[in-house]
Amino acid sequence: MASARRGRGGGGGVNGVVRPRPRDGGGGSMAGRVAVLAFCVAGIWSAYIYQGVLQETLSTKRFGPEARRFEHLAFLNFAQNVVCFVWSFIMIKLWSGGSSSAGRAPLWKYWGVSVTNTIGPTMGIEALKYISYPAQVLAKSSKMIPVMLMGTLLYGVKYTFPEYLCTFLVAGGVSSFALLKTSSKTIKKLANPNAPLGYALCFLNLAFDGYTNSTQDLIKSRYPKTNPWDIFLFCLCGAVGQNFIFLTISRFGSLTNTTITTTRKFMSIVVSSVISGNPLSPKQWGSVVMVFSGLSIQIYLKWKKKKGREHKE
Repeated sequence: MASARRGRGGGGGVNGVVRPRPRDGGGGSMAGRVAVLAFCVAGIWSAYIYQGVLQETLSTKRFGPEARRFEHLAFLNFAQNVVCFVWSFIMIKLWSGGSSSAGRAPLWKYWGVSVTNTIGPTMGIEALKYISYPAQVLAKSSKMIPVMLMGTLLYGVKYTFPEYLCTFLVAGGVSSFALLKTSSKTIKKLANPNAPLGYALCFLNLAFDGYTNSTQDLIKSRYPKTNPWDIFLFCLCGAVGQNFIFLTISRFGSLTNTTITTTRKFMSIVVSSVISGNPLSPKQWGSVVMVFSGLSIQIYLKWKKKKGREHKE
């Protein structure tokens, strides 16, 4: 009886086995949790918005006395992967070097997602030769579509009608944005304007991301103890940004992280339009609002589902 009571009181245990609850902010005072959350938001926004500015600069500007373009955009992804690999190795050695490996996924489980997580972003970066940065960000914001598709086809995940409604809003917003005419000022900055090819690369990127995210979710559920110059600055932003993402997930959960990164994408479009001179028409802004309305509803549904589970426990 005592063990059963401990199970119920310690986070929803069954048969005396205590299941730890996800941490909501690492304990401490409310002011301390708010400060950590603000730190995470500032870190993620500053790293990835600045990385977006650098990415757009490298893909649209001309350099040197001959005004030549930086054509090797795929190198950006390779360089970022190398920097992130070294950075992750250092962080693993610093933070989890002496901990037990019990309950962690074996390394071979990551081979598939490591390949797709390398190829997918390369296609996303290459798309910047053919479409504008705001268009790329908006297209990649529809990640929920391939994630849901891959989850259904590969792992038999079932989704509700409101979730499909969110998908329809996102898909409709991205589609209408793609069909609307881009300003001539923006087109002149592109290396090889080709909207169909650019969006095709983005959606291939999303397909690989869908497999990556679905498989990561599966690994996390099966192995609960698994822890998650311009070019140089670009790579460093990606590596440092990952640290803030890991901190956010460990302290506040993946749902909070999704909220922060989704709003960051919207701010990236705003910053791009203001700083880089990529004007969007009122109709295009309507498409942007449509996409992020769908994403906001999706986040709300996730919050509601999470609160329902916590109430039952």
